Amino acid sequence: MSDSPKPGRRRVVRRHQPAVPASGQPSLFSLRPGKLWAVLKSYMGMEGKGDTRSIRDRPELAEFLDTRASFLAQTSLYGYLRTRAGMRYPELFDDDPFIEAINIAKWQVWLACLSDLAVYVGSRLAQHAPRETPRVSALMQSLVEQVLESAGSPPEAGADFASEAERVRDRVARTDWLAVGDSEAAFTESPTALVRWAPIVESLKELDEDIVRNSVRYRWQEVRREVAAKLDAQAVFGSLPDADPHADAGN
Repeated sequence: MSDSPKPGRRRVVRRHQPAVPASGQPSLFSLRPGKLWAVLKSYMGMEGKGDTRSIRDRPELAEFLDTRASFLAQTSLYGYLRTRAGMRYPELFDDDPFIEAINIAKWQVWLACLSDLAVYVGSRLAQHAPRETPRVSALMQSLVEQVLESAGSPPEAGADFASEAERVRDRVARTDWLAVGDSEAAFTESPTALVRWAPIVESLKELDEDIVRNSVRYRWQEVRREVAAKLDAQAVFGSLPDADPHADAGN
């Protein structure tokens, strides 16, 4: 992991106009909620008739992990805050302590979403080709490392960012890919992270916990459908180094 955030990759809320990186595209994590959905749709290729691209190789899989983890982190956190704050929601973004807290929360929820999604996608690849499980493990660890390296070490993410990123790496390294299955079993970290890090008073979070956890799991359903529709496991395996073109990936 690098020692500083990289250009165009900072996920930070600011009180003033969000910075636009050199690429000309605003960072997802620099947006106020009012502009979030439109930019997310553009970032994810969902404008117009929607993103129908298959996931066929390592770069496409890395992009999918990063964008969908960002999407879930943003929409889950902002949705919870909007529900709890009601009419006062816009006022919160003029409060410096809140901005500091939400920046930390978004990075932490993003890490948890990346963790859950990597485990789920890896399990889908392993179920498609059980004999390729060692390569699945190596691939998913490499992809997670790539996404984390791209994020860097943002100072606005708080003192716990590095240790939580290590937890993501450790979880992916220890995953029993064939045991995860196609259920909600992979999605354990993101609901917990939202409950833990959302900048809402603890007494309210205790009342909300079950609803919040279920809402995060519900948001993952669309991403799971995307994985089922777009992940071309055979093409992904074929694109990896040292792939055996004669191997029967379905057995």
